[in-house]
Amino acid sequence: MKRFKVKNILIFSLVTFFFLFSGFSADGPKAPDRLRRIVIDAGHGGKDPGALGSYSKEKDITLAVALQVGKYIEEYLPGVEVIYTRKSDVFLELKERSNIANRNRADLFISIHCNAAANKGVYGTETFVMGTKNFEANFDIVKRENSVITLEENYQENYEGFDPSSPESYMMFNLTHKAYISNSISLAAKIEDDFTSRVNRSSRGVKQAPFYVLWTTSMPSVLIELGFISNTNEERFLNNKDNQAYLASAIYRSIKAYKEELEEI
Repeated sequence: MKRFKVKNILIFSLVTFFFLFSGFSADGPKAPDRLRRIVIDAGHGGKDPGALGSYSKEKDITLAVALQVGKYIEEYLPGVEVIYTRKSDVFLELKERSNIANRNRADLFISIHCNAAANKGVYGTETFVMGTKNFEANFDIVKRENSVITLEENYQENYEGFDPSSPESYMMFNLTHKAYISNSISLAAKIEDDFTSRVNRSSRGVKQAPFYVLWTTSMPSVLIELGFISNTNEERFLNNKDNQAYLASAIYRSIKAYKEELEEI
């Protein structure tokens, strides 16, 4: 009986700790009502170049834009702390990107990427939120972004058998993130609107997809595709420093508008 009580006390303590420190309540996870800390994730890096254009690499474009977004936030939203998953050309495990956001109890996670397609004529921006709607249509991009884990040592053990190329592995992705979907969609819509109205980009819209980094973050999260590096015109656009600043300012303005909307409520 004594051992039984000790075991129950231990379980209760662990559950209490989980609710207090993971953003969950007895009713389930709740989206933050303030924007105090943002994690900005520059996709890829180091030995993982990401998508390749005719002369450039995704990892370099995403880092330049991510740092510029952070600079705008630090300058014009002084009450908001910015945390970067990387600030240089280094390799990060996919799991570590979301772990950084969760450890720091971030209120928002933004992952920045460039797209690619076999059809060189495809172009436009996209912003993704966690979800499995139209999963088959987006499977190629999901598979490509999640396949980064295969560059990691012991990835099969670290990711508990998750296979980024197997549709069956994504069945479990339906189980979480419902509490954050409306906030994530709100920000994603603002980003795509700003890309269109302020930067004159062609938007492919807000979409849902089971990206690992979105699934494992415990806060509203979006994954931004700045454009198709496989398209000659967009590759040229994405590598221009002024254009990178325009894209970053559009993301910053969307974050600012999201913050104002969130804190009004």
